[in-house]
Amino acid sequence: MPFLVLDLEMSGPEPGYNEIIQLGAVLFDDNWIEKGQYLTNVYPENAEAFTASAEKVHNLSLADLDDAPMIYDVIPEFESWICEKLNIRVPPNQIDKTPFLRNVVICGQSVMHDINFLKQAYIDEKLKWPFSRTLVDLHTLSYFVFRILQKNGKPTPKSLSLTAIAAHFGFEREDSFHNALEDAILTAQCLKTIFALGDGFRMA
Repeated sequence: MPFLVLDLEMSGPEPGYNEIIQLGAVLFDDNWIEKGQYLTNVYPENAEAFTASAEKVHNLSLADLDDAPMIYDVIPEFESWICEKLNIRVPPNQIDKTPFLRNVVICGQSVMHDINFLKQAYIDEKLKWPFSRTLVDLHTLSYFVFRILQKNGKPTPKSLSLTAIAAHFGFEREDSFHNALEDAILTAQCLKTIFALGDGFRMA
């Protein structure tokens, strides 16, 4: 099952009103071998919902998005990119890629928030959700793994933010602003580390 580590930047906090304005992803095979990276800005259909508070997080203004594609162009391009990187041959006239993407596991930090926004985009564009129902959430995994480490007298971070988890494992952002691809890369580094820790756990 391939792992698609995803991060989104949005115009605000509410799916269905606010929208995706940047999509970043790193794709891995089931052995955590990287297959490719993806980044695009997205121009929102509801520009009036673009919030100043969100702009402070990602440092993207509406003017920065002027030349960005709309989500209805991004989704098929993104799906085609995944298929191409996984060497999945899709018939030229095949629009519905569900049969080819149903094993792709979406991963992320507090990933349900991103999934809710992406699913809303699929609903708005009247498209089928093509990905696996399995998901991998760094926040939840970290809570469990750090609890085990604490019980064994090992140091753990003070919070479960991406910044704190990454710092604990020796990783950090290059910029203070959030960038979807950079955060996807950071999340993937943490997930790979946690998976490696899990491989070393032994039952007493």
